[in-house]
Amino acid sequence: MNNIIFNTALLLIALTVPACATIINDEVATAKYLEESRNTALEFRKKLGDVQKAQLESVGVENAIPACKVIAPAMAAEYSKNGQMLIRVSLKARNKKQGTPDTWEKEVLESFDKAQLAGKPLDVMEASTVSKDADGRWFRYMKAIPTQPQCLQCHGKPNEISAAMKALLAREYPEDMATDYSVGEVRGAISIRRKVD
Repeated sequence: MNNIIFNTALLLIALTVPACATIINDEVATAKYLEESRNTALEFRKKLGDVQKAQLESVGVENAIPACKVIAPAMAAEYSKNGQMLIRVSLKARNKKQGTPDTWEKEVLESFDKAQLAGKPLDVMEASTVSKDADGRWFRYMKAIPTQPQCLQCHGKPNEISAAMKALLAREYPEDMATDYSVGEVRGAISIRRKVD
């Protein structure tokens, strides 16, 4: 009888210790990467916004498409180094190949939309988690992207987008869904993943 109790206790310890270690490791990863990811997202958003603003002012809205189509992915690639990956995602992606959210990102974006409707300020909307997939464990972070007034020239209601821009968007993004936004709505999010050590 004592052997059964002893063996059962050993089995419980063997099963519990790895679970506790995973929880502790997840907490360490969150503490380690949260502030870093938050700063990276804010820096990326500011730099991209500055580039977009400069493009709009220097070449006009119809010629500013490269800021989003070419420059933004190149900037994201610059931030995707040293085990970190940065992308922009949206429930209404303009470029489905680069902007369609995965399951977790979709859930977070939906929660951002609900929070925005409930009056939560977009500048504080963020989410993080530690997840596991076939490639290992990942720290994940998302920061909401608000719709700004200048965004409406390409992302606004149909009556806010010029005919020339509509034609250009149809040519450059035949599957475009990234329109019909209003100022202050969640347009998408910056999503960051990094491998947990």
